[in-house]
Amino acid sequence: MRKTKIMRTAAALALAVGTMTTVTATQAQAAEAATSHGCPSGYVCLYPGAGWNNDRPTHRYYTYGAHNLSNMYGTYRILNNQTGNATVRTCTGYNGTGCQGYLYPNTYIDKDMTPINSITLQP
Repeated sequence: MRKTKIMRTAAALALAVGTMTTVTATQAQAAEAATSHGCPSGYVCLYPGAGWNNDRPTHRYYTYGAHNLSNMYGTYRILNNQTGNATVRTCTGYNGTGCQGYLYPNTYIDKDMTPINSITLQP
C-alpha cells in the first residue's frame, strides 16, 4: 500500500511539472506572438530601409482605413502584425486611392515608398 502511495505521489508530481512547463511555454509563445520586431499585435509597422531598424518601427498604424503618408522616400520594410485576416495595401494616391496588392498578416515586404502616398488597413 505504501509503495502504491509513493507511485501516485511521483506520478502527480511529474504531471504537475509537465503542466507548469506547458503553461510557461504557452505564455512565452503568446508574448512573442503579441510583439514582433517591436511591432505590437494588431498593428502595421514601417521600418526605414530593408531591415528591422533594431526592432524600432518609425511608423505604427492600428485603425482600419486609409492613412496618408508624407516624406517617405526609398525602401521601407512593412510588417503586417494584424490579427485575424486583416490586410494592408500600399497606394499611389492619397486617401487610399490607386492601391496595389495585399500584404497578409504575419508577413512583411521591403518596398520603395517613393511613389506611395497612403496605406490602407482592412479587416
